[in-house]
Amino acid sequence: MAGRRRGRGSNVQQQASQSQTRGPRKALREPAAFAKSTGCESEIHHEKLSIAQARRGTPAHRPVRVYADGIFDLFHSGHARALMQAKNVFPNTYLIVGVCNDELTHKFKGYTVMTEEERYDALRHCRYVDEVVRDAPWTLTTEFLTKHKIDFVAHDDIPYTSAGSEDVYKHIKEAGMFVATQRTEGISTSDLITRIVRDYDIYVRRNLQRGYTARELNVGFIKENKYRLQNQVEKVKETVRTVEEKSKHFVYRVEEKSQDLIHKWEEKSREFISNFLQLFGPDGAWQAIQERSGRVLQALSPYSSPHGSPSSSPTRCRSVSPDSSSASATSLSPPSSPPSSPSSPKKGTRSSLKSASTNSKQ
Repeated sequence: MAGRRRGRGSNVQQQASQSQTRGPRKALREPAAFAKSTGCESEIHHEKLSIAQARRGTPAHRPVRVYADGIFDLFHSGHARALMQAKNVFPNTYLIVGVCNDELTHKFKGYTVMTEEERYDALRHCRYVDEVVRDAPWTLTTEFLTKHKIDFVAHDDIPYTSAGSEDVYKHIKEAGMFVATQRTEGISTSDLITRIVRDYDIYVRRNLQRGYTARELNVGFIKENKYRLQNQVEKVKETVRTVEEKSKHFVYRVEEKSQDLIHKWEEKSREFISNFLQLFGPDGAWQAIQERSGRVLQALSPYSSPHGSPSSSPTRCRSVSPDSSSASATSLSPPSSPPSSPSSPKKGTRSSLKSASTNSKQ
């Protein structure tokens, strides 16, 4: 924390006095201290500084004491950013944060969600805060600034109209003690309360579901039952949505699987048809096998031609000489039957001679 940093001077005596004034250095896990009711009790001479001097990091024997005040209800990132800017406005800054109590806040600004003790504690646990002033005044006085030895006051530059004044920081600005910070757009306590009021029914039903009673939520009997019924309806709707989502997911998976199966079936069908055509087509392997087997069968068992006709066998034909033809004719003639009558040998001899002459002519 900046309030516990070492000064920039090289004088050993100044560093010793600085450590005695601010005490031992604390870790960031410890909350910021509360300001004493008597104010700052440092014995170091507190001279008035200009903004230019503070930006140069002087004086070296003490930090620049910057004061920021506010309500800090529903402490949010916008508050933290403003305090971060106030902490880093000078090289060596000790940030004091004043928090107004409930009485002043309810009187000049309105009702708060958090109590003053809750708001004090929230500021103590902000990493940029070195000291918290409880029951801070609504309008800063010279006595208050002197009591806490405040050098500068940090706040956004927009005029703050309140308590019958056009700008409660006007006299601070005129004294040259004002340093401006930037507001964070899109986030404020009023914005957060507006969200809750706008969605009031949703948050009431939410807290009923979490165990809060209708009395704690300031809800009547009829509204309580209405909200509980709405919760039941929402549960049923959520169950239906869940079932629909699961059904859609299941149908999607089934469609994906079916398309994958159809695609695989088409691929297998094409492969089967292609293999079938390669095997049994006109130019396929089966036709070649049949042709080869036919040739083998023809080679092993050639066709025989009928007697007395030219050879139609695919085997080679041999030339026949006249002598051999007559001999073959003689050998092919049927044997003579036993003589049953005197005229039978003559008939057989004539038929054999006739066939022999026919062959010789050919």
